[in-house]
Amino acid sequence: MDATTVSILAILLIFIASFISVETAISVTIVEIVMGIIGGNFLGLQVTPWMDFLAGFASVLLTFLAGAEVDPDILRSKFKESMVIGVLSFLLPFLGAIAYCYWVAGWSLDAAKIAGVALSTTSLAVVYAVLVETGLTKTEIGKIIMASCFITDMGTVIALTLLFSDYSLMTLAFYGGSILLIFLGFKTIPWVFARFGDRVIEPEIKFLFLLLFGFMWLANIGTGHAVLPAFIFGLVMARTFNRFANVQRKLRIVAFALLTPFFFLKAGMNVSLPGIYANLGLLGALFAVKIVAKFIGVFPVARIYVPGHSQYTTLLMSTGLTFGTISSMYGLSIGAIDNTQFSLLVGTVVLSAIVPTYIAQRWFEPKGESQLKQTTVLNPE
Repeated sequence: MDATTVSILAILLIFIASFISVETAISVTIVEIVMGIIGGNFLGLQVTPWMDFLAGFASVLLTFLAGAEVDPDILRSKFKESMVIGVLSFLLPFLGAIAYCYWVAGWSLDAAKIAGVALSTTSLAVVYAVLVETGLTKTEIGKIIMASCFITDMGTVIALTLLFSDYSLMTLAFYGGSILLIFLGFKTIPWVFARFGDRVIEPEIKFLFLLLFGFMWLANIGTGHAVLPAFIFGLVMARTFNRFANVQRKLRIVAFALLTPFFFLKAGMNVSLPGIYANLGLLGALFAVKIVAKFIGVFPVARIYVPGHSQYTTLLMSTGLTFGTISSMYGLSIGAIDNTQFSLLVGTVVLSAIVPTYIAQRWFEPKGESQLKQTTVLNPE
């Protein structure tokens, strides 16, 4: 299949995914993965080098945007609660998935580690959308859940980086260069946004992309992964992005209109339906491992910190999507997992985005919580 045909089919599937998402209120990320599965398994769509590059940059941009969504004031005001819930939400599924995949499923140690990272995540995007929709973002329970998501995802990103970096002098160059880029961005971006914002040619967006490409270049020469510095960079720039909401809006437009669809479409294209069908029992086991481990880790402490809403909190912390897919894609790209293992992990991640969210909203959504006394960011309790 020639590049032009691949392009038109890919764009058609991306548009169909957007249409379905709007009409059904299902996350476009999930629909784009499904479209990729259809394209790869039934239409003969294959990943091309240009799609590889766009998907790789999209994963870094997604990670940056996730970090920028975290409110540092919320994290500070609910630090103890979010730290306990977030660490346990990461640690138990991480260890549980590694143990199951290595000793029970018979995967290699590297494949088991990728599974541990992929299944330990909590979907900040899914949780954020649910809390906004239900009006819980400024309530105490909403703030604790959002901050806990950040801690969980931070553990995921750190684990992926530490487990799969080849340590050498170039690794030190990667970390040192990343720190310098973060510092440079922190000092210069507010001036760039103020000086060059609101122009048709969007120089501020181009400058931000330059920094993100810088992380990718450093990761390439340092045999690391750009998601950790990109995530930290997003967190560092969170307050600045709140001040320049128009820049954040434009960046989201570029990301979700052009870049991230190719990342999720590519993820779906690498999913083998025959591989999943032949291993449905293992798919169910992986899903059970993630959910059970999340409940063992989160539910007991949620009963202490969010009494009355422990089931709701645990279910939302059990979701996964973006970072789980990023981790799985990374494992596939370095050969740590094969296509069948990748398909099972992505299938588990998608299930974890749908099932716990539906149950939480259908049976455990806090009623009237948005009308309760709300704690503000500027005046935390």
